[in-house]
Amino acid sequence: MQMNYRVVVIIILLLVTLSISVSVINYMVMRQSTEESLVESSLPLTVDNIYTEIQKHIIEPNLVSSMMAHDTFVKDWLLHDEEDTLKIAKYLEAVKNKYGMFTTFLVSEESLKYYTSKGFIEKIDKDNPSNAWYFTFRDQQDSHEINLDYNPLLANSMIMFINHKILDAEYHVIGATGIGLKISYINDMLKRFRQQYHFKVLFLNEAGDVVLYERGITPMTHLQDIPELNALKDKIISKNGQILDYNIDGEAYLLNTKYIPELDLYLLVEAKVANFMTEVRHTFYLNLLVSLLATSLITVMIIMTIRGYQKKLEHFASFDSLTELPNRRAFNEQLNRHFLLQKRTPGPFSLLFFDIDNFKLINDSLGHQVGDQALRRIAEIIRENIRQTDLMARWGGEEFIIAFINSSVDTARIIAEKLRTCIEEDKALHAIAQGTVSASFGLSEYREDDKVDMLIKRTDDALYQAKATGKNKVVIC
Repeated sequence: MQMNYRVVVIIILLLVTLSISVSVINYMVMRQSTEESLVESSLPLTVDNIYTEIQKHIIEPNLVSSMMAHDTFVKDWLLHDEEDTLKIAKYLEAVKNKYGMFTTFLVSEESLKYYTSKGFIEKIDKDNPSNAWYFTFRDQQDSHEINLDYNPLLANSMIMFINHKILDAEYHVIGATGIGLKISYINDMLKRFRQQYHFKVLFLNEAGDVVLYERGITPMTHLQDIPELNALKDKIISKNGQILDYNIDGEAYLLNTKYIPELDLYLLVEAKVANFMTEVRHTFYLNLLVSLLATSLITVMIIMTIRGYQKKLEHFASFDSLTELPNRRAFNEQLNRHFLLQKRTPGPFSLLFFDIDNFKLINDSLGHQVGDQALRRIAEIIRENIRQTDLMARWGGEEFIIAFINSSVDTARIIAEKLRTCIEEDKALHAIAQGTVSASFGLSEYREDDKVDMLIKRTDDALYQAKATGKNKVVIC
């Protein structure tokens, strides 16, 4: 039995090891697949989607701003009719309403006056930092520019300004005009990508300054703020988009970069690898749990099966398959155990051998099948006529043995005679054997200092005498 349990333990350990190994291997494969998908699909697709959204919202406003700068009405007004403030205010208001812009503006180079749809707003000054954009733009070679900024004077919202120079016939700058587009959707978009897809998105300029980001989320203002990123500056500030990997405080990150020429900015999409492994880990834990539950179920089934086979083996090892009586080996074990008890608590104890008379004749004349039926019926007679505390067994062939516990030879003789009579007079046995069946009995009582072999031999001698002196009798020795 201990060997069986060792086998069960080994099987359980093998099953658990297999379950854990399969789950771990599956986890590693899924993790690698997720990382590859992140690099090859998710990150590039996210960058393209952001780029597409930005392009969609820049092209039309840029055309509107360009149209204003080339409008002959605007040029004529600047050159000949700037005193009529109401006229330009109506024009700017019409453009603003027609195209749904957040604001429209115009700056006169001659008067340095700043106009919106509300009319004259202020006169710009080089010494005013908030007006520096105009002088910087006027002096650069590009005919237009795009600025992204949070403007506290315009609802403290993120505004995209698209500025175009107004040129006269000799291509001299006579002013600047353009639109201001409230693009808070970009902040919402960055937030959506962070919450839904676990990406953090921001924009850098050529100097490495963070220009556009989700407010309240990105504490970084420059690449230098994060040494790990600053070390990759040359790769990040590059016209060639690429995917970079780095580690911060033991956490792995992936960074996809893309240059956006319309904004002259660098788009950065950062992914914390651990955020994309949550589902993989959950799947791993679920697979592991299912595997362990399956292993537990299989283990229970194995234990139950082994116990069932063990009980059958123990039964086959201890009982006669024909009569269902204990066999000789089991009887000897019980008899030896009782002999040990006799030494501690002495008491009367008798042993009975009996043998079916002329049993070979039954087998030869009626067949072994009938002989087997007769033996089964005799076993039933024994069980019906002895106490549960007594020991009984099929000794072999047509021989049976009974040990009467706490019974003197006189008491045992009474039971033996009863058994002899029952066998001789049993109608069922008579029908099976097609005639009377009898048995011869040898009986002996335990004597002090007896050994098992001695008692068995004395009882067997008594049986031999019964057989030799006419059969169908009880002989005491």
